[in-house]
Amino acid sequence: MGLLYVNENGAVIGVEANQCTVTYKDGMKRMIPIESLEAITIMGQSQMTTQCAEECMERGISVSYFSKGGRYFGRLISTGHVNTERQRKQSALYDTEFAVKIGKKILNAKIKNQSVVLKRYEKSKGITLNEEQKMMNICRNKVLECQKISEMIGFEGQAAKYYFKGLSECIDKQFYFQGRSKRPPRDEFNSMISLGYSILMNEVYCKIEMKGLNPFFGFIHRDAEKHPTLASDLMEEWRAIIVDATVMSMINGHEIAKDGFICNEDRPGCYMTKNGLKVYLNKLERKFQTEVRYLKYIDYPVSFRRGIFLQMESLAKAIEEGDAELYEPIIIR
Repeated sequence: MGLLYVNENGAVIGVEANQCTVTYKDGMKRMIPIESLEAITIMGQSQMTTQCAEECMERGISVSYFSKGGRYFGRLISTGHVNTERQRKQSALYDTEFAVKIGKKILNAKIKNQSVVLKRYEKSKGITLNEEQKMMNICRNKVLECQKISEMIGFEGQAAKYYFKGLSECIDKQFYFQGRSKRPPRDEFNSMISLGYSILMNEVYCKIEMKGLNPFFGFIHRDAEKHPTLASDLMEEWRAIIVDATVMSMINGHEIAKDGFICNEDRPGCYMTKNGLKVYLNKLERKFQTEVRYLKYIDYPVSFRRGIFLQMESLAKAIEEGDAELYEPIIIR
């Protein structure tokens, strides 16, 4: 199954004879067998016909909308996978021991994965970041000792500061950055990971819905209007190994250059150009398709995308049984 990215303004996405079509402003038409599509991502001011929207909802094809700069707007949603009984159980586990245990598992895995990714780039650069690794390990142990979600989030945030400080020491000097910046991203590195996180959240969101869960009923992130907190929870363990590693690989591997970005002082923020975006999306999609053996409960390789789906199955089972121990986050080596 594949994904379709449409990142040109003025394109029209339709359906003809079991084919998904993309017609561009210059008249060029691209055709993809609709059976091969898992999701469509629209970036910018393009349109989808009513017939195509209906076909996507019938087939369970996710359709997501982003700005050209990568800001997430929302999704076209079908009700085909809604499981009311499961969602009632999910909601009842908010602010319970289940939430605390899930929080510990996910945030521990997130910090551990960040540490492993950082070590890889320390090795590639021939440097040692003992202080950053030491402080991240302390924060990880503190998370495991916490009995409150709010305390865990505090220590996770501290670990993230040391992690990004370490990555800034490992990145090619022309792309050096000072910490995490979100809205707007102030530099090329933050521009890439912000978009990557939005795409990752959309992947997780889609898989949550496929298992009949409610993306807005989280356990770690507290209730927030219009924010899919469960998607935020479940993407944590994947951030470093999918998005951060992809961005660092592209920059240090010279797969993207400074001219792939626009940083305009008149308009706050740094954003990818059309060509830069194309290169990045192709690389990130290859990452999602990469097969790994990191999930403890299976003995065969799966793609990262398939792994995300299997994690949603694992969480759904844990919710059904009311047992957080049934959920095992992904931890890389």
